[in-house]
Amino acid sequence: MIEIKVPTVGESISEVTLAKWTKADGTWVERDEVICELESEKATFELNAEQAGILKQFAKEEDTLKIGDLVCSIDEQAARPAASTTSSKEVPKPMDVPKPMEVPRVTMPKEQVIAPAVQTHMEFKTTPLAAEIIADKQVDISQVIGSNPSGKITKSDVLQAIENQESQAHAKLDVRKEDRKKMSNLRKTISRRLVEAKNSTAMLTTFNEVDMGAIIELRTTYKDAFKQTHGVGLGFMSFFTKACTIALQEWKSVNAYIDGDEIIYHEYCDISIAVSAPKGLVVPVIRNAESMSMADIEKSVFELATKAKENKLTIEEMTGGTFTITNGGIFGSMMSTPIINIPQSAILGMHKIQDRPMAINGAVVIRPMMYLALSYDHRIIDGRESVGFLVRVKELLENPTALLSGKTPAKQLLELA
Repeated sequence: MIEIKVPTVGESISEVTLAKWTKADGTWVERDEVICELESEKATFELNAEQAGILKQFAKEEDTLKIGDLVCSIDEQAARPAASTTSSKEVPKPMDVPKPMEVPRVTMPKEQVIAPAVQTHMEFKTTPLAAEIIADKQVDISQVIGSNPSGKITKSDVLQAIENQESQAHAKLDVRKEDRKKMSNLRKTISRRLVEAKNSTAMLTTFNEVDMGAIIELRTTYKDAFKQTHGVGLGFMSFFTKACTIALQEWKSVNAYIDGDEIIYHEYCDISIAVSAPKGLVVPVIRNAESMSMADIEKSVFELATKAKENKLTIEEMTGGTFTITNGGIFGSMMSTPIINIPQSAILGMHKIQDRPMAINGAVVIRPMMYLALSYDHRIIDGRESVGFLVRVKELLENPTALLSGKTPAKQLLELA
């Protein structure tokens, strides 16, 4: 008998939740087959069968387990069921496959085929006034019961049917139902960290707006060639990530954070990307984004987002990060004040692109605009740094060719800073 216990999943993690059994109790499992999913405060991970055998469960779904607790056991001495000995490559013989029950088809002679009747109020013997109310109020006449001895539907019958339908609708609205569910470890962690960020930082938010016309035009022109060449779509996140890495290296305090009485400055840019996963918000990290190409960034974003949706992110993939980017625009947000992802000192919020009238060279022009929001810890980042960083990001995004070297073609030509 092999006992399978909760493994150590991180230095600060002392308990997990059994999220789901993927194999039923008492069934045969193969070696290395996934038997259940465990959820820690940071990630969801799988437990695999160490040997083939019969599974015996000792914990239930939604149970909270300590590190080292017994989850299940596997009886590797048990005889393999006959169904499990059949090779998956064997194809059942035709005679072994049950044939579906054949139902004789009845074909009506053409002269007996009856066209579906169109119901009108005349078939229900309504009075003219009742018929008028039915048509005006669009009442389902099949739900109206005639009170006249002859079965004819009168005005009062229709009014009574309307009243009954309204009463039923109000009864449905009056139903008060509550569904109480246990908060997951991941949601507990999200709650704790958000409150901690609000209470432990001097958080402030500054705003700006960026004209997205140049990037939209660039994407429209090259998105097909980009995907054909690199095998991944060209999104907005790579532009913002590239712009932020350039600005972070110029405004180093935005890429730093406080550790006790010290400030840690980072020469690298590990960009955390906020992703909405089925079980809550997760923030996987693109490491050394400052040295990556646009295609590499897009591939990393796609890979991490896919893992997040499938609950397959590892703790290592969500640990660290020096700066965070979050995109509320995909949900339609026009403007927000994102909360800092501690221990980081700043987070950039992207929002919905909206056509707005802008005054350009004395003329009103409709441009695709996006509001940007930078929430930052005022203990380490002053107004000059926060505004300077956001203005630099705006400048790079409105001149995307500058993302290549950090300079516009004109400045590069004239060798200007």
